[in-house]
Amino acid sequence: MASSRDAGDDGADQVLVEEKGFTRILTLNRPRQLNACSFPMIMQLLKHFTAYEEDPKVKLLIMKGKGRAFCAGGDVAAVARSITEGHWTMGAKFFWTEFILNYIIATYRKPQVSILNGIVMGGGAGLSIHGRFRVVTEKTVFAMPETALGLFPDIGASYFLSRIPGFFGEYVGLTGVRLDGAEMLACGLATHFVHSTKLTSLEESLTKVDTSDHFAICGIIDQFSQQVPVKESSAFHRLDIIDKCFSKRTVEDILSALEQEVLHGAEDWLTAAIQSLKKASPTSLKISLRSIREGRMQRIGQCLIREYRMCCHVLRGDVSKDFFEGCRAILVDKDRNPKWEPSRLEMIDDKVVDKYFDKVDDPDWEDLKLPTRPNSTTTYVSKL
Repeated sequence: MASSRDAGDDGADQVLVEEKGFTRILTLNRPRQLNACSFPMIMQLLKHFTAYEEDPKVKLLIMKGKGRAFCAGGDVAAVARSITEGHWTMGAKFFWTEFILNYIIATYRKPQVSILNGIVMGGGAGLSIHGRFRVVTEKTVFAMPETALGLFPDIGASYFLSRIPGFFGEYVGLTGVRLDGAEMLACGLATHFVHSTKLTSLEESLTKVDTSDHFAICGIIDQFSQQVPVKESSAFHRLDIIDKCFSKRTVEDILSALEQEVLHGAEDWLTAAIQSLKKASPTSLKISLRSIREGRMQRIGQCLIREYRMCCHVLRGDVSKDFFEGCRAILVDKDRNPKWEPSRLEMIDDKVVDKYFDKVDDPDWEDLKLPTRPNSTTTYVSKL
């Protein structure tokens, strides 16, 4: 996750646009903030995606980030600050708009190529993983670190995390583990691996296309892509253990199963997973697990509507204020010592978790309303 104030509140300079033939290149332009997704940035992207879908002169979109990140997440500290200075609905407006953009990307009629050459976390995943082509490099670092922040993997993450092999999605979503480009390719979060030295040539080739045909675009990327081995120490080689542990019904059972596995050999990834679970917000862990499990049975639109409900409960702080404590400890004071409340998993029963999935008890609140979309198959499903 990333955060900071930024100049240019109109958002115009936060997304750079290049027109090259039938291709439009959108570059996220907050490099000092690792391209943290601000509200003005989301509004700019929403405007461009909406216009380009109806424009016959646009047949392909390329998205990338300026600097060493694609996008390190939503500007959640700004969201927390807006709530502190105003009302929780100010934060809800951010997520409402972001989720609408995620849905449009997931159901987009034209191909989107996301160049993930660097950090891609949280909200950055929402801008890219839902698109048709996700190109990673040797510099890619992916994570969904929300449980350490008192939040949960949102932006439709319960949809794509629940559709990668076995229960690897639960492992990624609960622990916030960082994946490299090879691991993303192996589990299906990425579609291609291209070495960073070839990105300029790839981009030049893509700007010469005069088609929106997915197979033609894929063929161009294939010319620059390569198969890369997953490093020996990667937890992806231990899907048997991950499936055994992370398929358990509760977070407590998952943690217990992991601790039992350590008795047979303390592999680094196992130890790190246990430590991450013990440091994360207990409430976040429980609602995250439920969210990913429900995501297995839902379409992307249903996932986003449910996740918006969950976000509103988080922002209201009516069940737990862990999100604000996480922002304080990780992003503001940076003491990295959050005081979660409730502080232990066993203090949170199913009835507490249920509240996050209920409608918000506020006469002015309404469920997320998704726009009507042209007939299209969700792009992420078509890849799996």
